[in-house]
Amino acid sequence: MERAPPGHLMDTLQAIILGLLQGLTEFLPISSSAHLILLPELAGWDDQGLLYDVGAHFGSLLALLLYFRKDLARMGAGWVASFSIGHNREAELAWLVIIATVPICLAGLLLHQETARLREPLVIAGATVLFGLLLWWSDRYGRRERGLHRLRVRDALVIGLFQVLAMIPGASRAGITITAGLLLGLNREAAGRFSFLLAIPTILLASGNELLNVSLSTAQVDWPALLTVSAVSFISAYLTIHWFLKLVERTGMLPYVIYRLALGGILFLLFI
Repeated sequence: MERAPPGHLMDTLQAIILGLLQGLTEFLPISSSAHLILLPELAGWDDQGLLYDVGAHFGSLLALLLYFRKDLARMGAGWVASFSIGHNREAELAWLVIIATVPICLAGLLLHQETARLREPLVIAGATVLFGLLLWWSDRYGRRERGLHRLRVRDALVIGLFQVLAMIPGASRAGITITAGLLLGLNREAAGRFSFLLAIPTILLASGNELLNVSLSTAQVDWPALLTVSAVSFISAYLTIHWFLKLVERTGMLPYVIYRLALGGILFLLFI
């Protein structure tokens, strides 16, 4: 699929749909990359371009920061205080997020070019199905007896290593980190919450890298469309985070697994 220039013009409806899709799929375990390749194929659009990816991710990041603002304030204060008064749980959680972020940072530096070549429809379809089945397995057979307060350094490192698999398009960053948490015995709410906290530095670093690439471009910027993408992504992401954490213990992962299998099947039908 041809990738559009970083700042190509975009109509309002396309901007709204792109922002909505990014906000909904970034934090649900259903693979945002699968949707972002399926959308232009079904709608007959060009790939949206790097600039709008940055705008969509920026809106999602703002939603995370707003939703977890109290948690982040406590974690930040605890982390700073730990250097003078010693151990506390908020500092420990902050360190666990930092530790879990290290593998994706190293993998991004070493493997970015290689994984970029995997952005092919059939690869995304296969990963959507395969990692969807792994999500079902972890939810079905995981013990789900541990809360976030029982997360340890080893657990954070394992979840961080699993997050590297999200570099495979279609794996889903949220899906693979929630899968890891469930396999480690976390309950659904704890696995989801840690996945969201881990998304903050991950999206921040990835968006920073994308922004650097965009800044080197001289392409025209469609500011109304860019702001629309960011605003819609922000609203839809915030609502997604809220309702997912509120309902996940009740609904489980099966609805997302079924959706992933259907989505992967559609991609196979379209591109084989």
